[in-house]
Amino acid sequence: MSVAPKRPKGPPLNAMRAFEAAARHVSFVAAAEELNVTPGAISQHIKALEGWAGTPLFHRNAQGVDLTPEGQSLVDGFSAAFDELADAARALRNLKPKADFHIAALPAVAQLWLPKRLRRIRAQFPDIAFSVTAMETPPSLSRELFDLSIFFAAPDGSPDQIAVCEDIIVPVCVPTLLDRVQSVSGFQDIPLLHDQVWNDDWVTWSNSTGNRLTDAKAGPQFSLYSLAVEEAKAGAGVLMGHLCLLEEALTSHALAVARAQPCPTGLSLMVRVPPQSRRRPETDMIIALLSD
Repeated sequence: MSVAPKRPKGPPLNAMRAFEAAARHVSFVAAAEELNVTPGAISQHIKALEGWAGTPLFHRNAQGVDLTPEGQSLVDGFSAAFDELADAARALRNLKPKADFHIAALPAVAQLWLPKRLRRIRAQFPDIAFSVTAMETPPSLSRELFDLSIFFAAPDGSPDQIAVCEDIIVPVCVPTLLDRVQSVSGFQDIPLLHDQVWNDDWVTWSNSTGNRLTDAKAGPQFSLYSLAVEEAKAGAGVLMGHLCLLEEALTSHALAVARAQPCPTGLSLMVRVPPQSRRRPETDMIIALLSD
């Protein structure tokens, strides 16, 4: 008679994944965003893991969470394990002869900068299906199955980060508003358009160039930079333009530089890729086409 005893059960993989992300970010909210679940789900997973382990892994407090000494002792091992798992998943996916190529990008980049370049890339690689995901924060390329990401960031000297355009801001408007903008009253009687994410643009430019504004925060607010660009093109006001996102609008004269006093933000439009060993064979050629 065969014997089939019960084996000891390990903790659920999803609970361990939730712990690793929360421990790496020291935040249930950031872990939830990365794993595309709710903070409540992260909390429940970690409670289950703590129940299985019989010890608290996080201190909860009004300001957020902190790792307990027991939780901290697990971080390196869990991170290494999930790095290896991500590498294995990427290697498995890359076996597919015509695997999709996934790009993550800031919404403004995905809408205003990427389309023209993506048309050129698709023409070069007609057998590859290119997917674009617009998101506000860069994904972890060591964990998620994105082949590259495109966001504004400060250069950090990493070999996996390629600067394609310095971020320079300058006011832009439709050509028909130029006379009013360049008059003595300047911006005083014209609405200032604002992107909600880059809501300090006007203050930054004003302080950098010495242009005094009555209220640099006043004016219509837009949740997407592309919406603000369309309003500027419709003549609704003056927008603080990020020049590398406005190539087509400026070339076609849909918009014009309202005041030729550019201000570098200290950031650049950066393409970030996984380490060389984790990249698709086409990645370096695609980066060259993006940078061209």
